[in-house]
Amino acid sequence: MIQEYTQHLGVLSVAIHIPQAQSLKEKRFVLKSLKDRIRREFNVSVAELDGQEKWQTATLGFAMINADQRHVDSCFQNILSFLERAGDFFICDHSVEFY
Repeated sequence: MIQEYTQHLGVLSVAIHIPQAQSLKEKRFVLKSLKDRIRREFNVSVAELDGQEKWQTATLGFAMINADQRHVDSCFQNILSFLERAGDFFICDHSVEFY
């Protein structure tokens, strides 16, 4: 039987600008590589949420669930640091929500 426990679902949304992308194909190449690396390193779910038809902008969503909200928040901070160091794009905005 499943016992009562506390769970925290966190969602990190990040708007990015990819200045070197001159086509959707180039943008998708950058995003696919980025999403694959983040999935491997941080074990989070990743999806493109907005900007699918725009060449140089995208909004990515990262989701994680854990019993400890501090762990989720720490993981999101590490993802933001990773994105800042990636160099292929600029972070325009980000937000974190917990449910």
